[in-house]
Amino acid sequence: MGLNVSRIKKVLSQNVINIPGFRTKRKIVVIESDDWGSIRMPSKQVLNRFKDKGFDIANSDYNRLDTLESNDDLLSLFQVLNSHIDSKGNPAVITANVVMGNPDFDKIRESDFSQYYVEPVAKTLETYPGRDRVLSLWKEGDIQKVFHPQFHAREHVNVIRWMEALRKKTAEIMFTFEHRTTFSGVGDYNFMEVLDYNTPKDLVFMKESLREGLDLFADTFGFRSKSFIPPCYAWDSHVEKTLADNGVKYIQGLFVQSVPTGTFDVYGKKYHFMGSKNNYGQRYLMRNCFFEPSLAADNNSVDECIRRIGIAFQWNKPAIISSHRINFMGSLDPQNREDNLKRLNDLLAGILRQWPEVEFMTSDQLGDMIVNGA
Repeated sequence: MGLNVSRIKKVLSQNVINIPGFRTKRKIVVIESDDWGSIRMPSKQVLNRFKDKGFDIANSDYNRLDTLESNDDLLSLFQVLNSHIDSKGNPAVITANVVMGNPDFDKIRESDFSQYYVEPVAKTLETYPGRDRVLSLWKEGDIQKVFHPQFHAREHVNVIRWMEALRKKTAEIMFTFEHRTTFSGVGDYNFMEVLDYNTPKDLVFMKESLREGLDLFADTFGFRSKSFIPPCYAWDSHVEKTLADNGVKYIQGLFVQSVPTGTFDVYGKKYHFMGSKNNYGQRYLMRNCFFEPSLAADNNSVDECIRRIGIAFQWNKPAIISSHRINFMGSLDPQNREDNLKRLNDLLAGILRQWPEVEFMTSDQLGDMIVNGA
């Protein structure tokens, strides 16, 4: 009985979040994917050294499976996306939320951890084998309309907290630093909550990192990012003006915004609906479906995602699917990429079979449609 009540509450909430906000009778599917360009676990060799060191990362999916995407990862993904065409003749497309840099480990060490330095992602890619085509593939994927870059962060690291930890120079943090990771050495924590402050004064640094990241995005791709997804869904609303001043019109996220309180992992809540608007005219886009097989405890990701799409369509809402990069990475565990690309293929085939009128869109295309009218 307890399980049934829990299930009923879950389904009820999945419906309730789709009631307010923008509506359309068009069947629109957006796939939003975070973390592209970010380092995580550099290699299988480093992963094994961490295990030998005694770090308990057996259940840490991001450290066990996620790494900087390779040429093969992208080519394999593009092949699947290109094989599914919507009612308008467009292939399935991923809105790829990219980070534009990573820590410059050498310069940080040279400063004796007194200063933080960022390394442009183009340079990071040069140091990883099998990544020499990644930057050009990002752009080629956009031309093919299967991989559309948008802005995620300058780097996927809470710089202030990570540098504080490095200055303590514990054996664990020095070991992970020397292996060019931001892994804390504890659990699965990687200092990923970029905009979660210790004190509101940290917002000065965070706003500057957003400005620099958005400029680097424009320099890299030749256009400004219209949308942004806050890492870990945590941000203070004061950064939204900085985003607006630098061209961001749409903020991707969940129904609930995690608002920093000054204490890690303790958040206030702010609620958003599909297409709701803030003081700067920016629109919130709400993820209401999930395809995260690498993070799921069961292997029912395809059916569950299609069920959530059905709920969104029932309420005349676009279906915005969250699917992080980790699902499509194969350098650390080739089976992860192989299995999940098969699942993605099944998901896209299932969507087109059940809703043949479906339209695949990017996040900014959906935002433009909300603003300009369906």
